[in-house]
Amino acid sequence: MEPLYQYAWLIPVLPLLGATIVGFGLISYSRATSNLRQGSAIFIVSLLGTAMVLSFVLFWSQVNGHETYTQIFEWVAAGDFKLSMGYTIDHLTALMLVIVTTVAFLVMVYTDGYMAHDPGYVRFYAYLSLFSSSMLGLVVSPNLVQVYIFWELVGVSSYLLIGFWYDRKAAADACQKAFVTNRVGDFGLLLGMLGIYWATGSFEFEVMGIRLEHLVETGALSIGLATLFGVLVFLGPAAKSAQFPLHVWLPDAMEGPTPISALIHAATMVAAGVFLIARMYPVFEHLPVVMNIIAWTGAFTAFLGATIAITQNDIKKGLAYSTISQLGYMVMAMGVGAYSAGLFHLMTHAYFKAMLFLCSGSVIHGMEEVVGHNPILAQDMRLMGGLRKYMPITSGCFLIGTLAICGIPPFAGFWSKDEILGSAFGANPALWFIGWATAGMTAFYMFRMYFSTFEGEFRGNNKEIKEQLLGATATATPTLAFGPGAMDPKELEHGDDEHDHHHSHSPHESPVSMTLPLMILAIPSMIIGLLGTPFANYFEQFIYAPGESLAEVLEELAEFDLTEFLIMAGNSVGIALIGITFASLMYLSCKIDPDAIAKKIKPLYNFSLNKWYLDDINDFLFVKGSRRLARQVLEVDYKVVDGAVNLTGFITLVTGEGLKYLENGRAQFYALIVFVAVLGLVVFSGI
Repeated sequence: MEPLYQYAWLIPVLPLLGATIVGFGLISYSRATSNLRQGSAIFIVSLLGTAMVLSFVLFWSQVNGHETYTQIFEWVAAGDFKLSMGYTIDHLTALMLVIVTTVAFLVMVYTDGYMAHDPGYVRFYAYLSLFSSSMLGLVVSPNLVQVYIFWELVGVSSYLLIGFWYDRKAAADACQKAFVTNRVGDFGLLLGMLGIYWATGSFEFEVMGIRLEHLVETGALSIGLATLFGVLVFLGPAAKSAQFPLHVWLPDAMEGPTPISALIHAATMVAAGVFLIARMYPVFEHLPVVMNIIAWTGAFTAFLGATIAITQNDIKKGLAYSTISQLGYMVMAMGVGAYSAGLFHLMTHAYFKAMLFLCSGSVIHGMEEVVGHNPILAQDMRLMGGLRKYMPITSGCFLIGTLAICGIPPFAGFWSKDEILGSAFGANPALWFIGWATAGMTAFYMFRMYFSTFEGEFRGNNKEIKEQLLGATATATPTLAFGPGAMDPKELEHGDDEHDHHHSHSPHESPVSMTLPLMILAIPSMIIGLLGTPFANYFEQFIYAPGESLAEVLEELAEFDLTEFLIMAGNSVGIALIGITFASLMYLSCKIDPDAIAKKIKPLYNFSLNKWYLDDINDFLFVKGSRRLARQVLEVDYKVVDGAVNLTGFITLVTGEGLKYLENGRAQFYALIVFVAVLGLVVFSGI
C-alpha cells in the first residue's frame, strides 16, 4: 500500500492534466478541439474517474488504520526562511478527496446531457476539470501557504465558471461580484496568516497551534493580537463559505450553468471554507473569542439564509440561500467545538445538495421546452407545478433530497443536523434555539419548493403568469445563443403559428446522462447518515479533532444518553414536521392563502423578498461609494497632481523662451553680460 501513497500526488494532477491538454487545444486548435466534443469529455471524465478510484483506495487504507503519510520537499529557502511544498494524506484529506471526486465525477457525467447543445461544451469541461484539480490540490496541502495558493486557484476557477455565459450581463456581473467579495476575505486571510507566521515562525497547522498557545500562555504575545490574527484568518473561510456579511456573492453565482452551481454548493468552493476552519482548528481552539465569533457568525448566517429562502421564487436562488443556511450550521458546529459534527454535515450536505441542484437543472431543462430560452421563465416556480407526472425520476430524487435537508429520519441530514443541534445546546442554548428555529424554516421553504414545482397543476402555459413575470413581452420568447438549460435554440423555433414558438406544451424527463447521477446521489442522501448515528458513530471514530485521541472519542461515545437523544431529536423532527405541515396547507391543499399572509405582514415579506436589503446597502456603500471616491480622486489627480506637472512644464517653457534671447552666439554680448554681473556684485558688496 505504501507505493500507492507515493503516487497520491496524481489525484490533483490528473484533472489538471486534462484541463491543460484540452485548454491548449482550444487555444491552439480551436475549431478541431471544439469539434471533438464527446472525445474531450470522455478524456476529462476518465482522468477524474481515475483520481476518484485512487481516492477511494487511499480512503479505505486510512479506514484500516494506515498512518498519516506526508511527502515534503523544499520549495524556497533564503537564510532561515524556508517554504515547503508537498502533500499529506490523513483521515480528513482522505474523506475530502472522496467527497470532491465523487461529486465532481457525477457532475461531469450530468454535464454531457445538460450542456449537450452549448457551443462552449468543451470549454466548460476544461473549466470543470481545472476547478476540481484546484480543490483537490487544496485538500492535500500540508501547510497554509500551499493551501493559499490553491485557495486562489479555486477562486479563479469559480470566476471562470460563474461567468461562463459571459455575453449575458447578469453572468458577467455575478462573476465579478464573486471575485471581488472573495478578495475581501482572502486579503484578511493573507494578513492573518502572515501575522501568525510573524508570531510563530511556521505555516504548519499543528506547529502554529502549539507555538501560538505557548506564546499566549507565557505572555510573549497578547491574547488580543492573537485573537486579531485568528479573526483575520476566519475572514477567508467566511467569504468562501458565504458567511454573513460576505455571503452576497453566492446567490448571484446561480447565473452560471447548473452543473457548476451543484459543484460549488456541494463539494468545492463553499466546502473549502469549512475545510480550512477544520485545518486551522489547532489555532482556533485556543482562542475563545475567535471560537465565539465563528459560532455566532454561523448561527446568524443559518438564520439569515433560511429567512430569505422562504420567499424566493427562482428555484436555484432558493437552493442557493438554503446552502448559505446549511453552511451556517457547519460553521456554528466548528465554533462550538463540534469538529466531527461540522464535517459530518459537510459530507451529508455535499451529496443531497448536489442532487438537489442537479434536479433543479433537470427541471429547468424540461421547462425550456415549454417556456423557451428565458431564464426568468424557466427557473420561476410560479410557472411550474405538476411536474411529478412528467418527470418522475427528477421529482423522486428531489423529494429524497428535501427530506434529507429537512432532517427527517432516517435520511442523511437528520443525523448530522441533530448532532450539531445537540452540541450547540451543550455550548449555549441560545445557539441551539436559533438552529432549531432555522430547522423549522428549512422544512417549510424546502417543501414549499417541492410542492410548487412538482405538485398541483402545471402552470407553464399560463399566459397571465408570464405577463406578470415579463410584462407585455411575455408572449415573445427571447432567443439566446445559449442559456440556463443549454438546449439548442433551434429546437424551440418551430410552431403552428406566430404566437406559438414552444417545442411542446409539457416537459418530459431528462436524458439518462442527467437522471443517472441523480439516482446515484440519492443513495448516499438516504443512507450515508447511518455512519454517524449516536449509538454507533463510525464517522466520529474516523474524523475527530486534532487535539483528541481515539481513546477519548470512544470514551465520549460510550456516554451516549438515549433519553437525551430522543428529546433533542424529537424537538428537531417536531419543528420540521410543523414546517412541512404549514407548507402543505399553503402550497399543496391550498387551505391557507400565502398571498393573504404576505399582505398582512408586508414589511416582513418585502424584507425577506429583498434579501434584507443587503445588496442595496452594499450597492450604496461600496459600489456607489467607491465610484464617488474615484471621482473625487480623479478631481484631485486632475487639478492637483496634473496641475503641478503642467505648472512645471509651463515654467520650463516660459524660462526657456526667455533664456533663448540671451543665447545669440555673439562674444561681445556675453562679455557685456559678464561685465554687468561683475558690476552688480561690486555694487552689492559695497552696499
